[in-house]
Amino acid sequence: MDTKKIIAKVKAENPNEPEFLQTVTEMMESIQDFVNDNPEYTSDSLLERIVEPERIVQFRVPWRNDKGEVMVNKGYRVQFNSALGPYKGGLRFHPTVNLSILKFLGFEQTFKNALTGMMLGGGKGGSNFDPRGKSDREIMNFCQSFATELSRHVGESTDVPAGDIGVGGREIGYIFGQYKRLRNEFTGTFTGKGIAFSGSLVRTEATGYGVVYFAQEVLKGAGEKFEGKKVLVSGAGNVSLYTIEKLLQLGAIPLTVSDSDGLLYAKSGITKELLEELKNLKFVRYGRLDEFAHKPGVEYFKGKNPWGLKGDLAIPAATQNEINTEDAALLIKNKVNYIIEAANMPTTLDAYKEFVKNKTIFVPSKAANAGGVAVSGLEMAQNSQRESWSFETVDKLLKNVMANIHRISMTYGEEKNGHIDYVKGANIGGFKRVADAMLAQGVV
Repeated sequence: MDTKKIIAKVKAENPNEPEFLQTVTEMMESIQDFVNDNPEYTSDSLLERIVEPERIVQFRVPWRNDKGEVMVNKGYRVQFNSALGPYKGGLRFHPTVNLSILKFLGFEQTFKNALTGMMLGGGKGGSNFDPRGKSDREIMNFCQSFATELSRHVGESTDVPAGDIGVGGREIGYIFGQYKRLRNEFTGTFTGKGIAFSGSLVRTEATGYGVVYFAQEVLKGAGEKFEGKKVLVSGAGNVSLYTIEKLLQLGAIPLTVSDSDGLLYAKSGITKELLEELKNLKFVRYGRLDEFAHKPGVEYFKGKNPWGLKGDLAIPAATQNEINTEDAALLIKNKVNYIIEAANMPTTLDAYKEFVKNKTIFVPSKAANAGGVAVSGLEMAQNSQRESWSFETVDKLLKNVMANIHRISMTYGEEKNGHIDYVKGANIGGFKRVADAMLAQGVV
């Protein structure tokens, strides 16, 4: 069965799951030639199996708010593929969470994890719970209820969740604490834990740092450096702010952050001092960017995103499909020559095709934002050995992983004219590693 038939089959069987169809379409279109040249990858219905999750768990999450009322949310865990190891992928708490989004994230995670070279399968989970506006006690109540059901389905050799949107160190701490209490064991079943209880140094910074390390390899290939480059960054969470931190260390000029309410623009560049204030706003006070609307040296634009501004690179780090065709046209018009995806699938298919037409250098999230799961894998290794490695050791290993993913992407993505199709390269590299393992294990 060719990849077009796989796309049609997924569309017919999952008619109300646009995000899942989008990620399957992108993957299948980019590996078509590779599969044609290597027909063994169509044997034993491999393509049909690789787009189908191995297991989906859905459950209710009752919890009590500060008024004493019982609230009910949906909880999920999509265990997509275990050919390379235990399922590995984050938990997302956001009102938009549904099966389409979690299946797309689990599918992407499978190949992203494969690119790291580690023995990790792919999975994703979460809830339609909205942490915004909730007290610490309400969030703890929800996390403990969520963990009570989730604990039946995860384990250090089965499924190892981490954080994602809406799930940071606080939430992982509450979930891990409840898991430990229920299972009466202290194991590395969750990553992104606090340093005080077997977390890893660099895990907080990992996704953002990894994005910049990958982009550094891309620039190096073009004979360029980050120094003096103006960078448009979206989002204002963990990935965005640590992307900006590493950009500043390398001499770049990050110009923007954004959240769902609007855009903060620093015309002369975000300074180290402003970055620390943003970290306090987002990680300590859980505030919104409009609190900085009248701050000297910045401008706040309600309801706007960064993509109409001029810069050298764009790093979308907020959420899926945040760059549409109109945004792509503006970025192309303003000669933003590099698009480095830091969020999961932040570019629509149509927008991506506009970048391809323009020969804009485009790096997909499954390659660029693999730093988070890479350090999660390193956290798992430290937990297994009952060790804690230094910041410098983990950071060096992260940098090596990102350089290796870049090498793989170039190997499979280099075209005859010398242009690097990073989407094709990352997709083929990840697909081949997962598919080879599936073929070796038989029809399971």
